[in-house]
Parts: sequence; structure tokens; C-alpha cells
Amino acid sequence: MKTILFSLLVSLVMFYSVGSAQTSDFAIGAKLENFSLSDTNGKTQTFEALKGQKGTVLVWLSAQCPVVKLYNERISAIAEEFKSKGINFIGINSNATEGIDWVRSNAEANYRFPVLIDKDNVLADKLGATVTPETYFFDSGAKLLYHGAIDNDRSGRNIQENYLRNAFTNALEGRAIERTRANAFGCTIKRTGM
Repeated sequence: MKTILFSLLVSLVMFYSVGSAQTSDFAIGAKLENFSLSDTNGKTQTFEALKGQKGTVLVWLSAQCPVVKLYNERISAIAEEFKSKGINFIGINSNATEGIDWVRSNAEANYRFPVLIDKDNVLADKLGATVTPETYFFDSGAKLLYHGAIDNDRSGRNIQENYLRNAFTNALEGRAIERTRANAFGCTIKRTGM
């Protein structure tokens, strides 16, 4: 019994340590420096080149996550609606378990915005992204305005809070964003070495 308890304690400590090393406190109001990542066709893209005139959303995606699959239509609809208002979406895939062909075919089937490959989870670690889908909304100056869930309901059948859409509307109207954070939920990002 003592051996089992000790093993459990060691496992919990190791899990906590790994999780702590991956999280970052990229605070609301912090500025994102320009970065470059390859897209699904191997072309290097930069945040500066892809950002929107009035804002940019980084959304962490996955080809295999069932929660992302439930969100795909909503993500695409929001991206299309707000692109015409100057807010661009950039998909980020940080999953070490998803091959490039899988990510490319999934992106082509579901999104009209670029999906970038975050090899070795560098960007996910910098911002503290832990799940898919998880969003970060930046203003035109790359200052973080909102971080978290898209809405309150993974199924899409009982949405009562549209966190991301509300953040967009307030920002575009020049009003303060009332809720700057909402806990993101979904599938854990499968990091390198895990």
C-alpha cells in the first residue's frame, strides 16, 4: 500500500512539474512579438504579414480532437464574419502527434484561414496554450485583449455566452471588453516529449 501511495505521489509531482513548465502567464495587455512559423504547405509565414487591420485571433486547433470537430463550423463562421470587419484568424497546430498531411487535409476541409505548425510547441509554451480549441485575441497593435474559450458550450446546442464574439464586438465599437478571460476547454495539446 505504501509503495502504491508513494508511486502515486511521485506521478502527481512529475505531472505537476511538467504542467508548470509548459504554462506561461501571458497577461491581458501584453504585446505579442512578431513570430514566424511554417504553414501546412511548408511556406514560412509571419504574424505581421497575416494579422488583421483591426485585430487577430490565434486559435489552437487539432485534426483529431472531438471538441475541435464540434467547433469547426462555428470557428469558420466567426472567422468569415469578422474577416470583413478587419479581424483575421490564424490557426495554430502544436500537436506533436499529428502529421503534416493530416493537419493539411483537415485545414483544407474546414478552414479558410491559414493554419501554422508550431513545431516543438514554442508558441504554445510562450503563450501558455494548453488545449484545443483555445483562442487569443490581439488588437491591431498585437496587444492581448481576450484569452480563452470561444463560447460556453462545446456541443453548440445551448450557447448562452459568446465570449469571443462579445470581445470582438466591444473592441470594434471601442468599448472595454467586459470578460477578458474564460477557461478554455477541449483536448490537451500533445506536446513534444510527452
